[in-house]
Amino acid sequence: MHSLLFWLKHQFPARLRAVLPLLLGVIIPLLVFGDLAEDVWEKDGFFFDVPILLAIHSTAQPQLDVFVSYLTKLGVFWGVFPAAILTTLFLLVRRQWRALEFFLVTSTGSVIINRTVKLLLHRARPHLWTSPAPEFDYGFPSGHAMASMTFVTALVILSWNSPWRWFVLIAGSLFVLIIGWTRLYLGAHYPSDVLAGWSVSLAWTIGVSLLINPNQVIRKPPRSYV
Repeated sequence: MHSLLFWLKHQFPARLRAVLPLLLGVIIPLLVFGDLAEDVWEKDGFFFDVPILLAIHSTAQPQLDVFVSYLTKLGVFWGVFPAAILTTLFLLVRRQWRALEFFLVTSTGSVIINRTVKLLLHRARPHLWTSPAPEFDYGFPSGHAMASMTFVTALVILSWNSPWRWFVLIAGSLFVLIIGWTRLYLGAHYPSDVLAGWSVSLAWTIGVSLLINPNQVIRKPPRSYV
C-alpha cells in the first residue's frame, strides 16, 4: 500500500504529463478524423454540414465576398507559405537543426497527407450557391485548414519554452478559426472538411513533435585534449 501511494503521489503525475500529449494531441484527433473519413468513404452525409453552411451564407454581402476572397488566401499562398519559408530560414540561420527537421517534416508531410486523402476519397465540394472564389479539386480534407493548423501548431510547439508561447497560441488559434470560417463563407468546403483538416493536422504535427522533440538541446561532447 505504501509503494502504491508513493507511486500515485510522485510518479503518476509525471507519467500522466507524458501520456496526455499523446492522448489529447494525437489519439483523439485521429479518432475524429478517422470517423469523418469513414463516413465520407461510405458516401454518408453529415447532418450539420448544410445547416451550418446556409447559416453562414445568410450573412453574405457583396463587399464581404471580395474581402473574404482575399482573406482566405492567407491560409496558404499569401500567408502560411511565405511565413513557412521565413521560419525555415530563421531556424537555418540560428542552426537549430532539430527544430528545422521537425518543421520541414511537419510542413511537407501535411501537404502529402492532404493530397493523398483528397485523391483517395474524391469528395466533391459544396454546390449550394455560386462561390465568389470557386475551387475545382476535391474538398476533403480542407487544404487551407490543414496548412493553417499545421503551421500554427508547429509554431506553438517551437515557442513553448519561450515567453511568446501564449501570444502564439492565442493569435494562432484566432488565425486558424478565421481561415476555417472563410472556407465555409465562400462555400468552398463543408464544415466536416474543415474539422477533418484541423484534426489530422493536429495529430500529425504533435505526433512528429513527440518523435523528434524539436525543443531538445543537442549538447556537444566535451573536447578531449589528450
